[in-house]
Amino acid sequence: MEKKSHEYFMKRAIELSEKAAFIEKTGGAFGCVIVKNGEIIAEGYNQVIKTNDPTWHAEMHAIREAAKKLKTFDLSGCVMYTSAECCPMCLGAAYWAYIKEIYYSAKAEDVLKYGDFQDFDMYEDFKKQEGERKIPCKNICREESIAVWKKFSTSPDRVHY
Repeated sequence: MEKKSHEYFMKRAIELSEKAAFIEKTGGAFGCVIVKNGEIIAEGYNQVIKTNDPTWHAEMHAIREAAKKLKTFDLSGCVMYTSAECCPMCLGAAYWAYIKEIYYSAKAEDVLKYGDFQDFDMYEDFKKQEGERKIPCKNICREESIAVWKKFSTSPDRVHY
């Protein structure tokens, strides 16, 4: 059996981006595949418009499908191929899923230039202090929350993730 190339998997991600943007018109031109042991185990494409769910990005879709198929939240050993550089949410999800590597085609500046997607603004905003961000973040009820975390820390059957 012939080993598939990185380009092979990326071309499939790009096909899925076209499906989202032009065929189904479910969202922006974003597609993603997740590969394990040289085989595609999950696919995803942007469905934000179709589902009215701002988190239904191609990468999030593919991660959910891979976790469901493998019956685990730990996707160690999996490689992600995505048609565009990950937004902050999708990159965070890839870290939480323990994705081994990410390959992407379009860069964030391409997505901004040709699609007006504002990921750059988010990256810059996250660097600001909490009160200076576009969406100000304010800390309240910390002690009450810490009480729950303290209880969690001593729970013998906790799921640590």
